[in-house]
Amino acid sequence: MATQLKPKEEYSKEEWQARLDLAACYRIFDHLGWSESIYNHISVAVPGEDGAFLINPFGLLYDEVTASNLVKIDVEGNNIGGSPYPVNKAGFTQHAYFHKHLGEKANAICHVHTTATMAVCSHKDGLMPTNFYACNFQGQIGYHDFEGVTVREEEGERLVQNLGDHSILMLRNHGPVVMDRTVPGMFVKMWALQRACEIQIATLSQGGPNVVPSEVVDVHQRDISVMQTQGGAGLFDFEAWKRKIDRIDDSWRS
Repeated sequence: MATQLKPKEEYSKEEWQARLDLAACYRIFDHLGWSESIYNHISVAVPGEDGAFLINPFGLLYDEVTASNLVKIDVEGNNIGGSPYPVNKAGFTQHAYFHKHLGEKANAICHVHTTATMAVCSHKDGLMPTNFYACNFQGQIGYHDFEGVTVREEEGERLVQNLGDHSILMLRNHGPVVMDRTVPGMFVKMWALQRACEIQIATLSQGGPNVVPSEVVDVHQRDISVMQTQGGAGLFDFEAWKRKIDRIDDSWRS
């Protein structure tokens, strides 16, 4: 496979920053154990280019993703960045539909198959208010019944309908889709969702869970929303993890 890539100088400043953020996100996900061989996806809209987004090259592990080898495609599936790499159809179909129809709300999107999140997606009650992190998301998650691998565009309308006004869609028996206006915002939301699912699984293994009353959940969500403004919608978290992966391997910047 040819791997001739464009140099940094050929990208706009805005696109290169988006590429850096997305490449860093792939490396962070991999470091946290959220990768799934060469599968699953994180995508981000290209600033200033309507209908264009960046996604991982199909065939590369997450720890091989760099700013320059990310693939730029449009919402119709056309490779518009001249990348020599292909894109996984399942990733394109799902992400393209969200990018096309949800606007800035879905600037940054991830879909994962972590054991914890898939397990909760496969539980009849989904995510339950049994722990601190899970309470963050009560009433803020959509659910979509499993229809098989997501490669058919006609499923996209149902995905958006079931998402509703939320920014997380739990694909039942499959895995979550998490989105936000920014990569840091999407990352910190995914981090908290992963923790919520891990703790729910551990809790249910002990027997009947202690479910938090709805009125307490309401207070919790009110107070947590105030606290989150201090972190710049995940910016502090994301920058801290970027420093972490830089100390391990900074090749994502190339």
